[in-house]
Amino acid sequence: MRTILVIDDNPGVASALEVLFGLHEIRTVSAASPVEGLSLLESADIDLVIADMNFQADTTSGEEGARLFRDIRARHPDMPVILLTAWTHLEAAVELVKAGAADYLAKPWDNNKLLATVENLLELSQAARESERLRRERRRRKEGLASQYDLRGTVVHSEPMLAVVELVCRVARAPVPVLVTGPSGAGKERIAEIIHANSASRRGPLVIVNCGALPSELLEAELFGVEAGAYTGAQRARAGRFELADGGTLFLDEIGNLPPSGQMKLLRVLETGRYESLGSSRTREAHVRIVSATNADLRAMIATGNFREDLYYRLNVIEVALPPLLERPDDILPLAERFLGNDARLSEEAGVALMHYDWPGNVRELRNCIERAKLLAEDHVIRVAHLNLPAGAASRVKAAGRSLDDPSREVIEAALRETGGNVTRAAGALGLSRQALYRRIERFGMRAAIAE
Repeated sequence: MRTILVIDDNPGVASALEVLFGLHEIRTVSAASPVEGLSLLESADIDLVIADMNFQADTTSGEEGARLFRDIRARHPDMPVILLTAWTHLEAAVELVKAGAADYLAKPWDNNKLLATVENLLELSQAARESERLRRERRRRKEGLASQYDLRGTVVHSEPMLAVVELVCRVARAPVPVLVTGPSGAGKERIAEIIHANSASRRGPLVIVNCGALPSELLEAELFGVEAGAYTGAQRARAGRFELADGGTLFLDEIGNLPPSGQMKLLRVLETGRYESLGSSRTREAHVRIVSATNADLRAMIATGNFREDLYYRLNVIEVALPPLLERPDDILPLAERFLGNDARLSEEAGVALMHYDWPGNVRELRNCIERAKLLAEDHVIRVAHLNLPAGAASRVKAAGRSLDDPSREVIEAALRETGGNVTRAAGALGLSRQALYRRIERFGMRAAIAE
């Protein structure tokens, strides 16, 4: 059950709040002094604090209440604190909100407003704790993978990408074909590199064939080799990719572009482990791990007769579905930083723009965007204009946690406009606590934008 600590030397206040919150299944514990309150914070599981500003020993200045708040903030920096005050002038309470207090209410308080504030803060606090728990768990899983496997420098910050890498590492040692699916530019070749680097054949070569980059009449020669005189222009024998990849891994990218004759020959290799080069009757043995990739819907191609169903099931012993960058936003900024290296840095506005663009070209588009921006940034600071993104990408504010930890004035203004100046809703949209947003509002001198 959620628990609130009430610190107030008036027993009537503690009793009233206990009844009010008890009706809404919120437990309260009370302390009659700052010392007792701080002690309970250390010993009990508290989700939120409601603290009086005016104790009997200090009925006018509120200094004891302010000192209590500072002590709570120092010992429990993430604890939400609501201040109760009977002052006519509330400037000091406002200053404490700027310093990190979640909110302040004047006595006598409005029950509905207090309940709404508490419920919102408890939900935000619970979400923040869960988010932090998930971050710690992801970090633990990633560190465990990095200690056991060669991840080839892959950026793994998001849950979807971590799940993909975990699967890839589990299946890497099994010498079975793997089919990597996903949109163009999402990083399918990097997945093939991870599989090869952690396979039993990692000491052998990794040979890459882009089945979509070669004319269909040349694909068979590329894959299986060609003997001199096999066709016009074949003046000398040439090894195929299967021979070059012997003892290692053959990565067949854009496998959906393989022509029917190539599909049939590849199926035979997968079934028998044997093949013949063009113009030769000598059968060769294939000792190769096959990893293939496609951005096409192979099932739809099977339905239209453009891809062999039996080949599909031979290739798809294990399928690794790589999500688009849009579905793993936690990877965007780490990837951008990786592409920047030590050559430049992102401005706050540029970081926000990167986070709020949909990246239809995925990781490849992001890399090209950063490389272009580095050339344009004369002072080594990447700004929005250098990114050349569609108009509005820097100012869209989404409520899915896709924002920087320290948003710029431009982004905060956009959030406040969209929420009619409501600080609580704007903070939620930006992924900030209410007090964190208040601090930025004061720093940028934006009090006029708030709906008091």
